[in-house]
Amino acid sequence: MSQSLISSSLATAAYLGAAILFILSLGGLSNPETSRRGNLYGIVGMALAVLATIVGPRVAAGGVPWIIGALLIGGSVGLYAAKTVKMTQMPELVALMHSLVGLAACLVGFASYVDTSVQFAGAEKAIHEVEIYVGILIGAVTFSGSLIAFGKLNGKIGGKPLLLPARHWLNLAALLVVVWFGREFLNAHDVQSGMTPLLVMTVIALLFGVHMVMAIGGADMPVVVSMLNSYSGWAAAATGFMLSNDLLIVTGALVGSSGAILSYIMCNAMNRNFISVIAGGFGSGAGAPAPKADGAAAEPQGEVVPVSATETAELLREAKSVIIVPGYGMAVAQAQHTVNEITKTLRDKGVTVRFGIHPVAGRMPGHMNVLLAEAKVPYDIVLEMDEINDDFGDTDVAMVIGANDIVNPAAQDDPTSPIAGMPVLEVWKARTSIVMKRSMASGYAGVDNPLFYKDNNRMLFGDAKKMLDEVLVALKA
Repeated sequence: MSQSLISSSLATAAYLGAAILFILSLGGLSNPETSRRGNLYGIVGMALAVLATIVGPRVAAGGVPWIIGALLIGGSVGLYAAKTVKMTQMPELVALMHSLVGLAACLVGFASYVDTSVQFAGAEKAIHEVEIYVGILIGAVTFSGSLIAFGKLNGKIGGKPLLLPARHWLNLAALLVVVWFGREFLNAHDVQSGMTPLLVMTVIALLFGVHMVMAIGGADMPVVVSMLNSYSGWAAAATGFMLSNDLLIVTGALVGSSGAILSYIMCNAMNRNFISVIAGGFGSGAGAPAPKADGAAAEPQGEVVPVSATETAELLREAKSVIIVPGYGMAVAQAQHTVNEITKTLRDKGVTVRFGIHPVAGRMPGHMNVLLAEAKVPYDIVLEMDEINDDFGDTDVAMVIGANDIVNPAAQDDPTSPIAGMPVLEVWKARTSIVMKRSMASGYAGVDNPLFYKDNNRMLFGDAKKMLDEVLVALKA
């Protein structure tokens, strides 16, 4: 029998220390100024948890080489991803990582069920089997749902929601079947007879994950990423129960609850119902283009006024206050560094410059904040929507860089719009608004934007990076 390097009590103490570091990490990540420290806490906590597991009493000497090999493979993949994945690809990378957590929960569940090294009886057996069933259920939904989210985010799957007839009844029927097979699974007398209901439930859960995310509109993908993050946390917690690992339970609960809270906050920011998100029917009424009549009555009325980079620079130079609203277009063009240079140039000229961030700007929560932090934009001038929305009326120039749906006045003015009721940044209240876009195409939600046709709005067409470079040159001239 192998002798572990540390005792069970010492391993438990290490797990407790890691859990505390994870909590400190979440606290640090809640603020841009402390996010680096929070990230460091998380790294140290995970390293401590992995080390305590390897040298602890639960891992035999023969298993250590397998764990080290897995760490080397996983670490190499992570290092490669960190060096090669662009910031614009980060949302789909996050979705892909969530799918791996779900897959791990499924594999651990099946391994725990067929493992005969530990025998349970009576109530303990029933509880263990419930842990396995629920863990695989959550893991399978997370796995398939995250893969569909990955496909939607990188464009391989269309952003339009797929709404099957009577889909809610289909979901209810699937739930009833899962419950019935759960009863059959718990009543199984051996592994062979219990494997059939377990496999049937897994297939249903995989199909439900696909159905759930396919029914979600493209504009709502930031909430989907947050929701799947929550699901992956609960999958990890379920894995912890199956393995009797307290740290996995705590860590999974932290991720699951924080993801659920973030999803709730983002749902409020989009005027969505949180329960419908968790149930998986989210986005059915949004993300689809607004229905149009045979004529052009549904089209916004007015005339588009294009503007040049030089004219844009002149408007910015003459302004006393400027609010910049970044969107996914800035991320695609990798224009955040030029935006920072323009910000510094304007501030040096005495112009008050601030940034307005919508909670769902980009393709994942905090997407724009990360980009601006990477470009070293000062944290104190980056404000959330609720903090800055009332200030647009006193602003000379509101500059929108690659954003669309989050500045669409139809959310307030048109009750028939798919985004009706969604809180938006009220850039049209500024003395002049400038929208930077490649074309007049609609946003991710497929909804026309009346902002483009307003009298005080100007359109600066072209690649955001190229046009901002020209604006910067004109500002410094």
